[in-house]
Amino acid sequence: MAKRDYYEVLGVSKSATPDELKKAYRKLALQYHPDRNPGDKEAEEKFKEAAEAYDVLSNPDKKARYDQYGHAGVDGAYGQGGMDMNDIFSQFGSIFGDLFGGGFRTGFTGFGGGGAARRVLRGTNLRIKVKLTLEEIDRGCEKKIKVNKYVPCKTCNGTGSKDGKLETCPHCHGSGVVTETKRTMLGMMQTQSACPHCGGEGKVVKDKCHDCHGDGIVKSDEIITINIPAGVQDGMQLAMQGQGNAAPRGGIAGDLIVLVEEQEHDTFERQDANLYYNAFITFSEAAQGASVEIPTLNGKVKIKIDAGTPSGRVVRLRGKGLPILNGYGRGDLLVCLNVWVPKSLTKEEKKILDELNGHPNFQPNPTKQERGFFDKMKEMFN
Repeated sequence: MAKRDYYEVLGVSKSATPDELKKAYRKLALQYHPDRNPGDKEAEEKFKEAAEAYDVLSNPDKKARYDQYGHAGVDGAYGQGGMDMNDIFSQFGSIFGDLFGGGFRTGFTGFGGGGAARRVLRGTNLRIKVKLTLEEIDRGCEKKIKVNKYVPCKTCNGTGSKDGKLETCPHCHGSGVVTETKRTMLGMMQTQSACPHCGGEGKVVKDKCHDCHGDGIVKSDEIITINIPAGVQDGMQLAMQGQGNAAPRGGIAGDLIVLVEEQEHDTFERQDANLYYNAFITFSEAAQGASVEIPTLNGKVKIKIDAGTPSGRVVRLRGKGLPILNGYGRGDLLVCLNVWVPKSLTKEEKKILDELNGHPNFQPNPTKQERGFFDKMKEMFN
């Protein structure tokens, strides 16, 4: 099933301000929150859909990619099921706290009084460059890349504990927060902060794993498969959720950011989805007309050259360019016809050209339209 437009999901226009985006998301989050719709799978999916839309549109970089390329610009950041619940509550916990005033849970990892969430660790993002040829961009491709990153420790299954078990923090009793009561001029006041003994995780490692030293992660090489959609452009970034560095002790993994680097092509130049090709023809072909063979990214095609074709004329081959990213159809191949002039001539060739120069058909006699064109060109370069 195709994803809905993110602006449609939130019910806002493309010119919506950050405050309008937040207000629209808060309204949907309140309506479809799991605590208000227990066991309702449809509500849960709409809850995740709204979070995914807000995550993209509230981020200037992601929003710019989405506005230009659509869902393909941010694909890879979210799997088939959309955002993960832990990601939602981890990223937007403050919004839920404002919404529900602590009456609702703001995650699935346990909470103390007042709705304060136990800290969930998150791994860092990784960035890599992937070099692509025009042929790969034309068809889309799959790349297997070796990445050196933090992965969960196999010895302790990522727990950081020698026996694979974490103990409840005895200071915060698993809530991840500690409460302090102070007397002020206004009376008694309570404040909450992350537990300094467990770092807000609510769990502690008693006997540390000797391989990861209690972190639950180690450095290792990993082969990652990257699916590149057809039509991507140089400088575009693809985000692969959860493929970055693993987080300590079972937290949420970071993302892998893939930067597209387009390699220069020997034959074609690119502008968006269009391709440009310089074709060289002989004076005879330009004067008499001919059928010439032109290369494309998918084989060769023949084009007809009309008699009397001037050098510099452009022929458009529709649909022979690159696929339009996240859209329908393809760009065009624009062929610039250049009349090739030899640098040196034999005596016989010079004699033939001298005879032709005396013929009326070979004397310059541009039309009014052609004169106007060349006059404009002179103004541009003078």
